[in-house]
Amino acid sequence: MKEAMFYEREAGNRVRCGLCRFRCLIDDGARGICAVRENRGGTLYSLVYGKVCAEHVDPIEKKPLFHVMPGSTTYSIATVGCNFRCRHCQNFAISQVDRNAPIRGAEQTPQEIVRRAIGNGCRSIAYTYTEPTIYFEFAYDTAQLAREAGLKNIFVTNGYISKEALATIAPLLDAANIDLKGFSEEFYRDVIHARLSEVLDSIIEYRKQGIWLEITTLIIPGLNDSDAELQGIASFIVANLGIDTPWHVSQFYPTYRLTDHPRTPLATLRKARDIGRTAGLRYVYEGNIPGAGGENTCCPSCASIIIKRNGYAIESARIRDGACPDCDAFIAGIGL
Repeated sequence: MKEAMFYEREAGNRVRCGLCRFRCLIDDGARGICAVRENRGGTLYSLVYGKVCAEHVDPIEKKPLFHVMPGSTTYSIATVGCNFRCRHCQNFAISQVDRNAPIRGAEQTPQEIVRRAIGNGCRSIAYTYTEPTIYFEFAYDTAQLAREAGLKNIFVTNGYISKEALATIAPLLDAANIDLKGFSEEFYRDVIHARLSEVLDSIIEYRKQGIWLEITTLIIPGLNDSDAELQGIASFIVANLGIDTPWHVSQFYPTYRLTDHPRTPLATLRKARDIGRTAGLRYVYEGNIPGAGGENTCCPSCASIIIKRNGYAIESARIRDGACPDCDAFIAGIGL
């Protein structure tokens, strides 16, 4: 265990956690919504510090991040737990924790994570798979060492971190992929058990902190695939993040507690792509359908393919010093 950051003691040995936007008031002996932060006698502890439940070398495109060091690998880690209760969670086996169960995971130190990342030839560390906010202390300590070693730090997140916590780790974060899961409070309430307004505010805070952002929306037939919702997301990105912000619109497949909805048709992804482009976005990608051509990076000026992808693999890359080789147009990103 490690004493948690971002909490205040209150009367009756209760504590108010300030790590995420739920700001849980936690009784003595109880845990917060994430189920991995526990109040013991008026002191809040992280139960997952150094307890790694998933550890892999991934293509950075898997996060997905298409405009951050394309073709590189990232050392991906996670601990158990999450502050969301998404009915369609793809990683529910590690994200949804029984609050009465022991915390599982292999003991690791931040130093060892950084050594393994370097030893595997990775150029970054990704805090991913579950929700990095809930293992903040471990991510923060690891990110400090990673920065000193010349590695980039990446969050793959649901966007529910508090402003205070984000401001603390922002100087160490280079990029983030944030799930904008829908564009209605009803969808967030019924499917995610969170609030859309808080996610939107968080995304804007990430941009204010100067962190490179890419946005992902998993499109679920009948729940968040209306023209109005897709147009709302696209317009939000354009107005608040800028036209160079990549938007990944991804195919849903039935899983966990949402098995009564079909896979997303390719036509729906194409509709979302067109909506994004019409709104002014320069880079809209179709995810989870390898080989369909929707994952290529095209020059926003002359439309030539400058990075050709098949799933997470790059088949060809023609970009030169961050510019299109055909017309010299600037291509936004990190390490292009």
